[in-house]
Amino acid sequence: MVHTFEVLVDIKEYADQTNNTYQCGTSRYEISAESKEKADGMARVQARSEHPKGTEYDVRVTRLLR
Repeated sequence: MVHTFEVLVDIKEYADQTNNTYQCGTSRYEISAESKEKADGMARVQARSEHPKGTEYDVRVTRLLR
């Protein structure tokens, strides 16, 4: 059975490799998946595609929506 999960991903992006300046942000996704583990993985893939310069991705499934 497929459920819809709310997933938050904290993303850290460095300006460049020679500088320690970085930006942090959080993206929210609604992911349809069969389990929390699959929703976690799908959100990580989506966050990496939307933020390719990200260096750290902290994924957490926060709640079941449907």
